[in-house]
Parts: sequence; C-alpha cells; structure tokens
Amino acid sequence: MSINQMSCSTVLFFICYFKPMTIFWVAFLLLVIGMLALDLGVFHKEDKIISVKEAFLWTGIWISVSLIFSIGIFFIYHYQDAALGAEKVLEYLTAYVVEKSLSLDNIFVMAAIFSFFKVPKKYQHRVLFWGILGAIVLRGIFIFAGTALIVKFSWLMYVFGVLLIVSAIKMGISKEDHDEDLSKNFAVKIAKKFYRVTPTFHGHAFTVIIDGVRHITPLLLALIVIETSDVMFAVDSIPAVFSVTLDPFIVFTSNIMAILGLRSLYFALSAMLGKFVYLKYALVFILAFVGVKMIIVHYVHIPTLLSLSVILLSITISILASFLKGKEIEQ
Repeated sequence: MSINQMSCSTVLFFICYFKPMTIFWVAFLLLVIGMLALDLGVFHKEDKIISVKEAFLWTGIWISVSLIFSIGIFFIYHYQDAALGAEKVLEYLTAYVVEKSLSLDNIFVMAAIFSFFKVPKKYQHRVLFWGILGAIVLRGIFIFAGTALIVKFSWLMYVFGVLLIVSAIKMGISKEDHDEDLSKNFAVKIAKKFYRVTPTFHGHAFTVIIDGVRHITPLLLALIVIETSDVMFAVDSIPAVFSVTLDPFIVFTSNIMAILGLRSLYFALSAMLGKFVYLKYALVFILAFVGVKMIIVHYVHIPTLLSLSVILLSITISILASFLKGKEIEQ
C-alpha cells in the first residue's frame, strides 16, 4: 500500500468512525490554536507598541478570517442538509455581529484597567493574549452549560431575556466611572492573600522569584481583573447570542471568532474611545432588543435577517451620530 493510499484510508477511517460534527469541532479548535500560536509566537513574539495602522490591519485580517469561516459553515451544514447551509451562515453572521457589538463595551473597560495598573503599552498585547485565551475556555464552559440548560428547561429563555433587559436598563442609567479602585476587585484581593505583589513591572513576566519567594507583578493583577470582567460581560453576551440560535457549534464559533479580533480592535479604537459618545445607547438598545426577542420567542418569530439588520443599523447610527457630535464640538 502506497503512502497516498494509507493517507486516504486514514482520512476515511476518521470520517466513518467519528461523527462529522466531531471532526468539525476538532478542526475549529485546531484552527484557533494555530492562529493564536502564530499571533504570539511569530507576529508578536517581541514586546512592542502596536500602532493604530497595524491594529486596523489586524482588525481587517481577523474580520476577513471570520467571514471566510462563514463559507466553511455553509459547506458544513449543506453537507448534512442542502437547505441548512444558508440558514446557518445567517445565524453565524448575526451571532458574530451581536458578540462583536457588545464586546465594544469591553474595550472601554480594558482601557480603564490598563490605565489603573499603569501597564506599559508594549506589554498590553501580551496581557490581552492570555486574557483572550482564558475567555475562550470560560465562554466554552458557559456556552455548553447554557445550551444544555435551555434545551432541558425552555423557560430559561424568559429568564435570560429579563436579565438582558435589566442589564440594558442598568447600562443606560449608570454613569461611567473610570476612576474605580480596581485593587478592591475580589479576585485581586484573593491573589494578594496568597502572593506578594512587586511594586514595579519585571518586563512582561507575570511572576518573579525574589529572595527565593514567588511574587506576582502588577501585570498579573491587570490580567486577573480583565478575566473577571470578561466573566461579567459573558453573562450578557452569551444569552444575547442564544436569542439568535441554540446550535452550540454556531454559538461557540461566532463567539470565539468575535473575541479573537478583540485585541487588535482595542489597539485600533483605544485612542479614540472618547469620540464614540452615542455608542453606549446603541449597546443598550441591542441588549433590550435581544432581551425582548427572547421573551417573545415562543409567540412571535423575528427573522434572523431582520435581527441582523436592526443590530447593524443601530451600531451604524450611533457611530455616525458620534462623529457628527464631534464635528459640532470642534466647530
């Protein structure tokens, strides 16, 4: 038997032995691992300040990869049912836009965290890399647990819908506090109970050994706060995606693809965060919209394409209104 024949036999064995979706899950996880390895191990191997130009370039690359992946989504589901391909692509794109939109609020929090801990710009990418890695694991757990619970207890859709509406109201009436004392974060307090904290940074190290004793650096504290804040954001964003679909593969892939590009989006927009004065109201509207959609899901069907259009329109209007407001102030 030739090497080519052996290779074909191996592929056929895996296709026959494992369910097709299992293969797609493994392939996606390998794709994510490969992209992360290239990101930190090749393109950002050395600590450096990410320029706005480079950040926009990487943002374009991550969005392009996400859109290209939607083609894979089409063939994955078209292979199972010819009518499913286009429907699942629309679900994936809508879920991706929902997660991407809500993650914009996360950028404001990241900027506040880096400012509080005075993290040098050249180390921020490394912190966000490990933060995203942790977010992937945590969101995977949330998605599988949430999907399983909703499938078993359908009334949870109403609970999640109410929670999203409450989150929208809280976001709408809350005042932005960029001077919050993050040293009082419960996770930071726990870390300080077990380890001493160095007063200064030690390069990009999260921990160092001083006089034979393991210390943690302010860089690790910043990472801890970013991870805990992402948990809070996931409580809103994941139920919001459930309003689009309960397919765990679509929910997980759209969620991960959206947050993979969050780092470059942060560096692209961090310098102009103050200009998006009306973005908050768009996010409030999106949370309220998907919350209502989840509450009426068993009574009124809102087409996925309509949901996608409403979300894109609200973000577009908020950005245009923000720029117009900025021009008025300049004049």
